[in-house]
Amino acid sequence: MNILLLGSGGREHAMACQLAASRQCSTLYVAPGNAGTAAMANHYSNTIVQNVDMQPTDFQAIHAWVLKNDVEMVVVGPEAPLVAGIRDYFASQPALRNVMVIGPSKQCAQLEGSKDYAKEFMKRNNIPTAAYRTFTADTLQDGIAFLHTLKAPYVLKADGLAAGKGVLILPTLEEAERELSAMLKDAKFGEASAKVVIEEYLSGIELSVFVLSDGKHYKILPTAKDYKRIGENDTGLNTGGMGSISPVHFADKSFMKKVEERIVVPTVKGLFQEGTPYKGFIFVGLMAVTNDTTHELDPYVIEYNVRMGDPETESVFPRIKSDMVDLLERVWRGNLQQTTLEIDPRAAACVMAVAEGYPEHYEKGKRIRGIDHVRGSMVFHAGTRLDNEGNVLTNGGRVLCVTTLASSMPEAMLKSYQELAKISWDGMYYRRDIGQDLLKLIVTK
Repeated sequence: MNILLLGSGGREHAMACQLAASRQCSTLYVAPGNAGTAAMANHYSNTIVQNVDMQPTDFQAIHAWVLKNDVEMVVVGPEAPLVAGIRDYFASQPALRNVMVIGPSKQCAQLEGSKDYAKEFMKRNNIPTAAYRTFTADTLQDGIAFLHTLKAPYVLKADGLAAGKGVLILPTLEEAERELSAMLKDAKFGEASAKVVIEEYLSGIELSVFVLSDGKHYKILPTAKDYKRIGENDTGLNTGGMGSISPVHFADKSFMKKVEERIVVPTVKGLFQEGTPYKGFIFVGLMAVTNDTTHELDPYVIEYNVRMGDPETESVFPRIKSDMVDLLERVWRGNLQQTTLEIDPRAAACVMAVAEGYPEHYEKGKRIRGIDHVRGSMVFHAGTRLDNEGNVLTNGGRVLCVTTLASSMPEAMLKSYQELAKISWDGMYYRRDIGQDLLKLIVTK
């Protein structure tokens, strides 16, 4: 079948590799794609891969392209078109109703589109999460009063989409009051912070759990841990992600049973019972918190995303051995329970390289060298483009990442760093401690 994948980041490059490898995929269009997806054109004997100059939120252009090119499946990578209602748009168009759109409805997408909506959903369905309250500019003083009832550090979350940068964790009450005012009164994150969720800080270890759901049934994908801060030892500003590791060793059978029973089942069931069955990927951001009584790790939901994470996809997808197109077709048809999810037991380590100055001001258009020297690892492009001579140039803050599969996590980490060292451009930067915190946990355990 002909498939259209929407997006241009490292997540979409990793997804594209899995889709193109399927026997069921004849042509894969990536809109708009990047230099990495452009280079896929000659890599597959049974699949044609082609970038399309089209934005994921341009529903009219997508409509025309799908019809003109006999596209049977549309896989939505980023959150923006989902929150804008691309699935609902297809359902409303008679000529598009039979196209398999992999991604939730606009209503379901509010799990990511509104932090307040997600919190209310968790409350209704008894899903464990941090205590919270939501405030607007009109209730700013109430918000400040609520901050005074909490202990440091203080967690402020812009209600809407803020490109992964709308969550602030602040060490002092004074900073929290100042930032709350900046978010609500000064629109620090634009419309995204018209409402702000203030929540109790949970102390623990973060991890990401991914679920593929057909509305009634689900498959839990490999766990991962990503690294948001720009600086080593988790210092500095939040980014879209500086690397990821899969699997997370402490997420053992006992812990994952809790995740499934307390979070995954009530999430899928709750959405179905509320009349909005969820078809697509669910990203559950978790905090593993030590229970004071049992001394075991208990999972709490930090956030939902309504798509795969980035850069977690770059370590999770390479570990999925099942045919991805078959899985996604089953999501559409509602028979996901009739297949088995096959996972590669090896560990995956992904290290992201970014432009100098990211996540604030950075330059584009730097020539990238050495990608063709990488051996035994995967290079996933994020912010890249080709110039007229075919050179790969930087075209974003997060530029590319290197992922390695190996029999152990230390081996995968070492290999990723060795191969990333072969790549260079003016101002290239990457963290050199991705995964080190997990290694320390293994040693101390």
